[in-house]
Amino acid sequence: MRVAVVGAGVVGAAVAAGLTRRGAEVTLYERSEPGAGTSGTSVAWINSNNKDPEHYFALNHAAVQAHHALAKGGGDWFFPTGNLECAAGEEHRARLEERVGKLEARGYPVRRVTAAEARELEPDLIQPDSADYAFFPEEAHTYPISLLGRFLGEARDGGAQVVTGAEVREISSSAGGAGLTFADGRTESADTVVTCTGRWTQELAASAGITVPMLDPRVSGATTNGYLGVTTPVPARLSRVLHTDGLNLRPDGAGRIHLQALDLDGTADPVLDPPAVIGAGMLERLSRVLALTEGARMEHVRVGLRAIPADGLTVTGFADPHARIYVAATHSGITLSALLADEVAGEVHGAESAMLGPFRPARFGAR
Repeated sequence: MRVAVVGAGVVGAAVAAGLTRRGAEVTLYERSEPGAGTSGTSVAWINSNNKDPEHYFALNHAAVQAHHALAKGGGDWFFPTGNLECAAGEEHRARLEERVGKLEARGYPVRRVTAAEARELEPDLIQPDSADYAFFPEEAHTYPISLLGRFLGEARDGGAQVVTGAEVREISSSAGGAGLTFADGRTESADTVVTCTGRWTQELAASAGITVPMLDPRVSGATTNGYLGVTTPVPARLSRVLHTDGLNLRPDGAGRIHLQALDLDGTADPVLDPPAVIGAGMLERLSRVLALTEGARMEHVRVGLRAIPADGLTVTGFADPHARIYVAATHSGITLSALLADEVAGEVHGAESAMLGPFRPARFGAR
């Protein structure tokens, strides 16, 4: 089977790897370079912590477990150190308590911890003893480009061709197969096309008469746009994802810390550079969360552009009458990648996935 995968982000690379596991002849097309889209500006927190409705939670939970299985025996892209959440404000405490109760009812690994236990997990943590603390031991984080390299390496080792500088403008299908038309006018054919183009999914799908509405970062504000900062190396100890009232953080390698402050995202612009006040505000908050970070500087602050289907839920499945064009689009790309590698590849080869059943593109109806 000849399969063309469009988009060399984490999802596209994972699907390509899964297809080569099943013996497919895979060509992966990318219009610029791998990871140039959403994958390169991801928080990269692997979790099913606040995912609803329940079938979406179950999909993400299975994906968390798939990451653990993928990294069994060691993997330099995967850090299964869990997630610690600290809620000091009354609103945050109420939300955390409600969420922990719901996750406990679903059988999700979570436990309430004391302030002393929280400091055993993160010795440099600065948070009040009166705060509420919860630890999610199964969760993890990754370095997204390293994860991308893991999947691309497997795909290439399995015979996949990775073609960069190849912008696919149109896709089409017929009973005999699928076609691709590139920006330079040339064409290619395949038995199946799998689109993994993130926030560009809507436009490419529309070229084949397929409706997959995506939120547009140019008009959707903080829903799709968010600031992501990385500090210069600091001597503070941090080994896991950490959520606090005003700042979310995780290690980013060589002493750097990855920062996110969701309440600041309202001014994030997909075109303009982040104003200096954003980085300064993140650093000021960091000094109140983690010891020995007072001298930190920002290495960079970027605007991450999120790929979000219009109803917020993952899209997976064949979308044309001939079952030649398969669409994979999701906001949870990092988390779901390890699972989609096998589930999407199985569906392309004719084995329908029960987990992916609720997420078909047909739910959006005809254009």
